[in-house]
Amino acid sequence: MTAFPRGLPGRLLVLWLLVVASVWSGAVQAGTTPTRQYTVVSPDGEPLSVQEYGDADGAPVIFVHGLLGSHLSWEAQVESPALRRHRLITFDLRGHGQSGKPSEAERYIEGRRWAQDLRAVLRASGAKQPVLVGWSLGAAVISNYLASEGDADIAGVVYVGGVVELDAAQIVSHPEVYRDMTSADLRTRLDAERAFVALCFHRQPEAAVFQRLLANASLASFDMQRVVHRMSVDAVHGLGRTSKPMLQIYGAQDALVRAKPSADRARALNPAIRTSFYEEAGHAPFVESAPRFNEELGAFIEAVRQDATR
Repeated sequence: MTAFPRGLPGRLLVLWLLVVASVWSGAVQAGTTPTRQYTVVSPDGEPLSVQEYGDADGAPVIFVHGLLGSHLSWEAQVESPALRRHRLITFDLRGHGQSGKPSEAERYIEGRRWAQDLRAVLRASGAKQPVLVGWSLGAAVISNYLASEGDADIAGVVYVGGVVELDAAQIVSHPEVYRDMTSADLRTRLDAERAFVALCFHRQPEAAVFQRLLANASLASFDMQRVVHRMSVDAVHGLGRTSKPMLQIYGAQDALVRAKPSADRARALNPAIRTSFYEEAGHAPFVESAPRFNEELGAFIEAVRQDATR
C-alpha cells in the first residue's frame, strides 16, 4: 500500500493523489489491456476481432471462448502474472463480440467455417505451435479445426467444459432457456440470456464480472443463436485422430454439459487424453477456480513445450 505523505501543501497533495491514482489505475488495467489488437478476415469474408496479451516472445496460447462469450471470457487468464509469461491470443468467434455477425444460417451451421476462422487467426498471428484452449462451444470449434487441418501446426489442446458432440446424452436439457433465447421479443430473449449465463456457474461470480459476461451475451447475434444448435461437429476425425497432448477439464457441477458422459466420450475417441474434474466448479472452472485452472494450464504449456524440444 502507498504511504500517505503528511504535511504536503494542498496543491501538492492533490497532484500527489492524481499521480498515485494514475499509477494505480495503470497497474489495475495492465492485465486487461491488450498489447496488440487487430482484425483477421475469415475465408468467407467475416472480420474477426483478435487481441494479444503477455510476452510476445513467449509460448503462444490461443483461447477460443464459448457460446454467448467473447475474448472477455478469459480475463482471469490474461490477468494472471504466471500465464502472461506466455503469448496469450484471444479472439471473438463469428456472431460474437466485436467480430462479424452474418445473417445466413449456413455460416453458423457449417462447422468447417468456424474451423476456418481459427485457422485464419493462427496464420495471421504467426503463432508457431500454439496450445489451443477451447471452452464449451470453443472445444467443438477446435475439434472441427483438427478434423480439417490436422494437428501438425499445434503443440497441444485443452478442452474446458468441452462440447464433444451436440448429443442429448452429453448436453443438459434446458428447453425453456434455449427456446426463449430465440424469441422475437427482446425482453424475453435478454432474460433467457441472463438465465444461460447464470447456468454457466455453480458458484456465481462477483456482480461486476457477471454483468460484463451478461453484456457479452447481449452482443451475440440473434441469427447465430437461432441455428447454432445445428452446427456440425466432427469429433471423430478431430479429437479422435489427434496425436498431440490433450487435457480436458470439467466442473463436476456443470449445469450445461454432462461432465462425465462428455469426458468418457472424449476418452473413447482418444484414450490418451488426460482428464481433470473440479468438484466445486460448474461450466466455467477457469472463472470459478481460476488459480487452480491457471496453474494447471501453465503446467500443461510447460510440459508440452519441453516435449517439443526433446
